[in-house]
Amino acid sequence: MLDFFKKKKDKAPKQKKGFFRELFNDVLFALIAVTIIRGLFIEAYAIPTGSMENSMLIGDHLFVSKLHYGARTPKTPIKFPLAHQDFWGSGIPSYWDGIQLPQYRLPGFRKVRRGEPVVFNYPPDLKFPTDIKTFYVKRCVAIPGDVLEVRDQQVYINGEPMENPPHMQTSYFVETQSGVDGVHPKYMRELGITDYTDDNPMDTYATTASSNYQYNGKLGFYMNTSQEQADELAKLNFIKSVEKVVYRKGEGHKAFPEAQQYLGAEYTAYNPVTDFGWTTDFFGPLTMPEKGKTIQLTPENVDLYRTPIEHYEGNDDVEIRGSEVFIEGQKITEYTFKQGYYFMMGDNRHNSEDSRSWGFVPADHIVGKPLFIFWSVDRTDPEAGFFSRIRWNRIFDLIK
Repeated sequence: MLDFFKKKKDKAPKQKKGFFRELFNDVLFALIAVTIIRGLFIEAYAIPTGSMENSMLIGDHLFVSKLHYGARTPKTPIKFPLAHQDFWGSGIPSYWDGIQLPQYRLPGFRKVRRGEPVVFNYPPDLKFPTDIKTFYVKRCVAIPGDVLEVRDQQVYINGEPMENPPHMQTSYFVETQSGVDGVHPKYMRELGITDYTDDNPMDTYATTASSNYQYNGKLGFYMNTSQEQADELAKLNFIKSVEKVVYRKGEGHKAFPEAQQYLGAEYTAYNPVTDFGWTTDFFGPLTMPEKGKTIQLTPENVDLYRTPIEHYEGNDDVEIRGSEVFIEGQKITEYTFKQGYYFMMGDNRHNSEDSRSWGFVPADHIVGKPLFIFWSVDRTDPEAGFFSRIRWNRIFDLIK
């Protein structure tokens, strides 16, 4: 009965975790936190090409919201959280696709709207699962149910002209005065022009704009820029003329569906049943597939909708013989789409691999909405110092 008054024995103190155990726990917690934030809320991306100039430049780093359109649940659950496709260019896969889960989209703030930039997984990357495919950013020009057409570089949606992006770029041919071999890169940089045919097109940095090309009997060079910048370049006394380049039907630059279509790292060439004759500047009309809507399959439209039916809809055993479509051995004459599809285009209209090349972007490939630029470095001038390369005026710019 006197046990109550006895002094309680002190408990043995907890053994302190070792340094490496603490470090492991901290790193594990950080990886889990980063994975959740990047997967559900916001993620950083870098712009590697000029397909969205002048809206987004090479060297821009931006934050992309997953909340606007709703985050996707992982399709490939086993992957390293800080690498995509491989371990930082090593070629060693950073994921294992032995387990593939059904993919769902969580509720978002809203749907994708026409005219806004969108990050998505590159649809023809068929060698990867959907969430491992390469990331692209383009501007959405058509949503499910729209009828899209491009006439003389102007986009029309449901018969109405669409507002062009600010400072949209396209191709111009610059004719130089006799005896002028090229234009020094300093003149081009002063005007903000970095996309042109130069002496070393495979170089990361712009070199002299070389006047070794011909267009309509003129000698000069090609460049991709805005109308305002082209007008400024035309004022230089050694420039003879600046002419917009337009690819009309039958003049090359074939577009979807007659262009060879990327399927992973390979080209799949087939002979279209219908000769559309579409180009990057004269395209359509094309009706965007809409979830739950049924279309009649005809020889005239099989080439337009074969890729979604064959690769993006989850159908088993699809076979296309000429203008006929078979699913699990049964010929079908109509098809009801299981998801909606979008049409994406780059703001640099003649230097963008987009939906005009490979067709539709499925809804389950949509990743998120770019918000703002948090860092930007100009890599076009190899002689500039580190701080002079930083585009201070672009940091915290909203992406429109």
